[in-house]
Amino acid sequence: MKTPHDVILRPIITEQSMADIALRKYTFKVLKSANKIEIAQAVESVFEVKVAKVNTAHVRGRYKRQGLHGGYTPSWKKAIVTLTEDSKGIEFFESMV
Repeated sequence: MKTPHDVILRPIITEQSMADIALRKYTFKVLKSANKIEIAQAVESVFEVKVAKVNTAHVRGRYKRQGLHGGYTPSWKKAIVTLTEDSKGIEFFESMV
């Protein structure tokens, strides 16, 4: 069985994800096998917020070279979680803005 901390791997900190905080959208790297329901339940239990919806995207691995050798970085799954209007924000992201 997956625990909430197994589902949410890490937050994604980019310019776009920081701009989306004003719209109550938070971005996380999540387990590739996790579905939207598991992601919503994990965010609600870890951060004690109410989730309105979850959007997911599979991110392909990029081709990288190091000298003569090349290969692909691992593919991963991204989740953009939108909170309800009456929910409080996630403190970790709020402190970065």
